[in-house]
Amino acid sequence: MVVMDKNSIKEAIKKLKETSKKRNFKQTFDLIINLKGLDMKKADNHVEIFVPLHYPKGKPIKICAFVDAELKEEAEKVCDTTVFVDEFPNYQKDKKLIKKLAKDHAFFIAQATIMPKVAQVFGKVLGTRGKMPNPKAGCVVPPKAALKPLYDRLQKTTVVKAKQQPVIKAIVGSEDQNEDEVADNIITIFNALIHKLPGEQNNIKGVLLKLTMSGPVEVK
Repeated sequence: MVVMDKNSIKEAIKKLKETSKKRNFKQTFDLIINLKGLDMKKADNHVEIFVPLHYPKGKPIKICAFVDAELKEEAEKVCDTTVFVDEFPNYQKDKKLIKKLAKDHAFFIAQATIMPKVAQVFGKVLGTRGKMPNPKAGCVVPPKAALKPLYDRLQKTTVVKAKQQPVIKAIVGSEDQNEDEVADNIITIFNALIHKLPGEQNNIKGVLLKLTMSGPVEVK
């Protein structure tokens, strides 16, 4: 099996830092993995995995919870935004509110007992953006769940996805982050992806790394 070389990743990081124009904001490192030999019209070849990383990806992400009475207090204590089931009609009347939620939050958690209502009210908007509460990521929870461990894990979880085009894009760290941490995140994602692909490393065409506003460099 092909193994990502940590030194090659660190060389790419160094090159990006040396050649990229300084910006007045903190840029992220974006990983791009081009795939080959996959017919993306076939659902069997689609990729969607939730990869827990060892290190953060940069700035904290926002997480929203859809809850009923049992989880309301816990969600308000832990999550960035809590939408109580009694508030659902407000969103149903105004799709702009749902679109704003989708834009502002990276992950959505839902209490399992109200999941049908979540799907009915928010499904159309969140579904097209790939942001519906997903059981694969542990985001559909029982009424008495402890949300803090899930919240902390989602902060270091990345979605590795390719459904229409044979390309994976994922944020893997920030430019002021320790290079070893960024490299570890890249290797973790690569290894998880390899195990998901039908042809494993034979489905990898190439790996690139870039900063938010830079051109890409190849990772050998």
